[in-house]
Order: sequence, then C-alpha cells, then structure tokens
Amino acid sequence: MPERTLELILAVLDEDKAEDTITIDLRGKTSMADYLVVTTGKSARQVGAMSDHLARRLRDLGIHVGNPEGYPQCDWVLVDSGDVIVHLFRPEVRAFYCIEKMWGVEPPASLKSLTADFDGGPAQ
Repeated sequence: MPERTLELILAVLDEDKAEDTITIDLRGKTSMADYLVVTTGKSARQVGAMSDHLARRLRDLGIHVGNPEGYPQCDWVLVDSGDVIVHLFRPEVRAFYCIEKMWGVEPPASLKSLTADFDGGPAQ
C-alpha cells in the first residue's frame, strides 16, 4: 500500500509541475513513515496549490490526510498521508533547511547554489 500511495503522490506532483522531487526510503530507518518526499514549487502560491491538490486527491481515494501544515505562508507545507510524508518548499526555504541531508541524501544540484548562501561558502 505505501508504494501505491507513493506512486499517486509522485504523479500528482508531476502533474502540478513540482521541481527537484526526491523520494527518501525510510523503511528500516524510522517508524514514522515508509517514504519521505521532498519537492519544490516556484512560489508560495504554487506550493499552496500543490498541497491542496495533493491532499484532495489522497482524500478522494480514501487515504487519511490530516490538515496540511504550513498555511497560510506556504513557504513549507507538510502533507502527511501516514505511510508517505510530503514536504513542499519554496526553493529558498528548501535550501535553508536542507532536510535531505538529515537523511544522508544530497540536495538537487539546482539548489546547491542557494544552499551555499546559507552555509557561508561556495557550493560543494
């Protein structure tokens, strides 16, 4: 079931033109979820629209989704479907928090120049 939920989430994000989507396999690493999806929208408006659309599609299929967190700013919105947790960011916010690194995953190359702004040095 988690894999089907993940497939749906990735398809919806692709439809909504999400960028730099990364899937992190959490199985065996934590009990909070099986997968973590991190993605980027170009603006707060796009992040909000993507999270609304994603939550609606999941609910339509009977997948329980709590209220997405991160409104009304929509800099960083979290959608939790239980088995799959989705973090939707504006690019600058994603680069600042760089949550991929917490799981041992490098951020996408397109965000590395933004990450360097927060690290105080050149991108590696």
